[in-house]
Amino acid sequence: MNTAKDHIKKEILLKAPVSRVWRALSDAEEFGEWFGAALKGKTFTPGSRVLGQMTASGCENIAFDVLIEDMEPNRLLSFWWHPYAVDPSIDYSKEPTTLVVFSLKEVEGGTLLSVIESGFDKISPSRTVEALHMHSGGWDEQLKNIEKYISTSQTNVQDHAG
Repeated sequence: MNTAKDHIKKEILLKAPVSRVWRALSDAEEFGEWFGAALKGKTFTPGSRVLGQMTASGCENIAFDVLIEDMEPNRLLSFWWHPYAVDPSIDYSKEPTTLVVFSLKEVEGGTLLSVIESGFDKISPSRTVEALHMHSGGWDEQLKNIEKYISTSQTNVQDHAG
C-alpha cells in the first residue's frame, strides 16, 4: 500500500487487453456495474458532471457525483469528486475535491491498472485522516471489483462467441 498524507496509489494486473479494461472504465454504465453506482443512461465525457446513486449494500444513501476531467482512450481516465462524502445531511459542495486518475499500461499478461487519488491535503484537516483511511480500503475493494467484473464479462463474451 502506498498511502501518503495527500494521496493514495493502488495497482492491479488485470488479465485482459487494455481495450477491455478501458471499456470497463470509460463506459459509464459498465463503470457503474463494477463500482456499485446506478449510472444507466449516463456517459463520461471530459467536462461533464455525472450524477448517480451508489448501489452497494449500506451505501444506498450516498450520491455518486463526479466531474470528468480527462479521457485518453486506452490510457487514462480522471475525475474530481468529494472524498468520503457519506453523510447525506452535510453539503460537501463547498469543500475541495480530490482527483482520481486511472492509468492503463499494456504489460506482459494483461493490463496494469493504477489508480491515484490525490488532494487529500486540501480537504478539512478534521476529515483528512478518515477520508484517506476509508478511501485506501475502498480502492482495494474497487480493484477487486473491476478484476472480478472483467474476468466474468470476458468469460461471458467467450462463451457467447463459441
